[in-house]
Amino acid sequence: MSLVGQPAPLFSAPAVFGPDGTIRDVELARYRGRWVVLFFYPHDFTFVCPTEIVALSRRLDAFEALDARILGVSTDSPYVHRAWIRTPEEDGGLGPVRFPLVSDWTHAVSRAYGVYYPAEGAALRGLFVIDPEGVVQYEVVHNLNVGRSVDEVLRVLQALQTEGLCPADWAPGEPLLSAT
Repeated sequence: MSLVGQPAPLFSAPAVFGPDGTIRDVELARYRGRWVVLFFYPHDFTFVCPTEIVALSRRLDAFEALDARILGVSTDSPYVHRAWIRTPEEDGGLGPVRFPLVSDWTHAVSRAYGVYYPAEGAALRGLFVIDPEGVVQYEVVHNLNVGRSVDEVLRVLQALQTEGLCPADWAPGEPLLSAT
């Protein structure tokens, strides 16, 4: 069942912050008033996941310029998250990540967003754009083997922020459709 148009399920969970790997709770409710890009990925220390996380981290400034924050979520423990960011990229790690990695080790968050995949004990690749009022405006969920496009996430975020009618392949700066 889609969450689009519904209040985003609230959660509080441990997360890893910054290059030093500080662990503290993150609460989705504290992000009210800002756009949130909440993405789920299956596991730390895998193949496709680090490509997405590193790409999003490198483009964080573009998201912040749109008043958006990014939260990454997997079912791994916060200690595994910390080990992953402390491991250099050339050794299979992430290196520093510029947004929190949330630990959904109870699987409650993945279940609430409808992305829990019991066969793997992990989350599918789900991505949700939540508006400043806490309503899910966009979601995409797909299988484990294909990474997401950061450019597409930015394009969708910008389209949603226009509050207008955006045609297929719309790009920022292009005209919106008229309802008349």
